[in-house]
Amino acid sequence: MSLGLEIFTIFHVVLSLIGILAGFVVVYGLLTANRLDGWTKAFLWTTVLTSVTGYFFPFHKLLPSHIVGVVSLVVLALCIYARYSQKLAGGWNRTYAISAVIALYLNVFVLVAQLFQKVPALKALAPTQTEPPFLIAQTVVLLAFIVIGIFSATRFHQQQLRAA
Repeated sequence: MSLGLEIFTIFHVVLSLIGILAGFVVVYGLLTANRLDGWTKAFLWTTVLTSVTGYFFPFHKLLPSHIVGVVSLVVLALCIYARYSQKLAGGWNRTYAISAVIALYLNVFVLVAQLFQKVPALKALAPTQTEPPFLIAQTVVLLAFIVIGIFSATRFHQQQLRAA
């Protein structure tokens, strides 16, 4: 790997990790009905930049990561629209909460896939990412985010209704 590509990869990974950290803080805010404006901006910016920078890596064919990137950008566009254009009015607060949780889930989904690709012990357990350890890990993550999404959307929506 060239030095330029190595530096770009580090930049991309750091953006992703900051986005994931900020995303968990934002989800905590949703669960406690707190908007956390600064954390939200950090989460949305770093997550958008993570998805966009993913397309600057060399590739020769369409990969699942490209599809996840497109889905992430669409979800983030909806999240940003609900938060900033619609100002969380009416049902947009629930749309914001759900789309924020989905955007974070997609980042964590990719993180788990990358961990199974890059960490030798995990790669040994699931070298093709079709083995049970990988599928179990991704299923647990998905189920956790479904529960988090339901609670986040409900709590944040209820609090916004009380505040209105």
